Amino acid sequence: MPIRLPLLAAGLLFASTAFAEDWPAFRGPNRDGISKETGLLKSWPKEGPPIAWTAKNLGLGYGTPTIAKGMIFGMGTRGGKDGIWALKEADGSELWFTPFDDPRKTNQNNGPSASPTFDDGKVFAVSSNGKLVALDSADGKLIWQRDYLADFGGKVPSWGFTDSALIDGDKLICVPGGPKAAIVALNKKTGKDIWKSEITGGGSGGGGYCSPEKVKLAGKEMYVVLMGASAGVVGVSPDTGKLLWDYKGKAAGGGVAQIPIPIVAGDNVWVSCAYSGGSALLKIEADGSDKFKATEIKAYKKPDLNNHHGGMVQVGDYAYFGHDQNNGKPVCVDLKDGEIKWGPVAIPNGGGGSAAVLFADGLLYFRYTNGVVVLIEPSPEKLKVVSSFKEADRSGKESWAHPVIVSKKLYLRDQDKLVCYDVKAK
Repeated sequence: MPIRLPLLAAGLLFASTAFAEDWPAFRGPNRDGISKETGLLKSWPKEGPPIAWTAKNLGLGYGTPTIAKGMIFGMGTRGGKDGIWALKEADGSELWFTPFDDPRKTNQNNGPSASPTFDDGKVFAVSSNGKLVALDSADGKLIWQRDYLADFGGKVPSWGFTDSALIDGDKLICVPGGPKAAIVALNKKTGKDIWKSEITGGGSGGGGYCSPEKVKLAGKEMYVVLMGASAGVVGVSPDTGKLLWDYKGKAAGGGVAQIPIPIVAGDNVWVSCAYSGGSALLKIEADGSDKFKATEIKAYKKPDLNNHHGGMVQVGDYAYFGHDQNNGKPVCVDLKDGEIKWGPVAIPNGGGGSAAVLFADGLLYFRYTNGVVVLIEPSPEKLKVVSSFKEADRSGKESWAHPVIVSKKLYLRDQDKLVCYDVKAK
């Protein structure tokens, strides 16, 4: 997994480390919601871009699809089991489905919410109940399996486990949230332990719902994860799992759930979560040999500024995202000082609910829970809406999967259906 870098540098690195067409992990190869696709439509007709194909009966689920080597991977509940499905990228036809765990038995079973991660011919994913598997991407056959509960002492969170595995060289990084195994590194080929990170509050507060990312802060490579309420956001050593720094401020608490992947801009970290959380800009500095400290530059309480579960995107020196719980009011924040440049403003063009955000070919894609997709020109001056459309034939249920763009195709998941739109500039 490449290290998070500024936008232009990340583009150069991406070109040398992954196929330009691939989106092999949640929020892309750099976990930042930034696509390197070009030659896309700069505005949409009222009815939306043309539909290339639709795949149905995939299984109930909230997870975002991932795409690699001509295949699309996702998770769903089908036939009374949670499993991983694989489709042909060309036409959406199914290649295989591998069930591997029982669904969560609660009064709010929405199917699995994690995204599979593709690497070196294998697909890695965790079920809502904490079964972590590695499958052969060609046929879906099981290679190895671990258990967040039995192996690492984790406890199933209210909405199930949702972290998507991070692959870094030969390591797989995951977040079981156990008291002595809050974050774990496994050998991606065998599933065997490499290290376990014991983090104060990491067990009692659980692992949260955030996926890990690899970044460079204050000259040091590290994994950063927004964890459960009592652990906050943490940075750990990629070699040993040792805790390098943490921030337990209110903005990283969230109470009920901690979801968005933090943005790393230089040595600054922007963290945000809803419920009882908020937002904060942190400065990470070296504080002795292999020790670091997090200093709060700017913080906001939850009513003033927070991101629920649609994610945040950095464009230049600014962060763009949807503000508030179960809401997606557009807002722009300066990542140098944490000041709000504009917003939050009213949701545009009939959008409703949370906004899942993607950046591609100079424009922001805000995909709202109610099926309205809004194209926005990023600007620190004001909200600049370009166009929008309403997804056709919606399920009527909440759909929180993030938009994905690969090979000039836009993919939008609506529960057990995946729609592929042609967004190539004509």
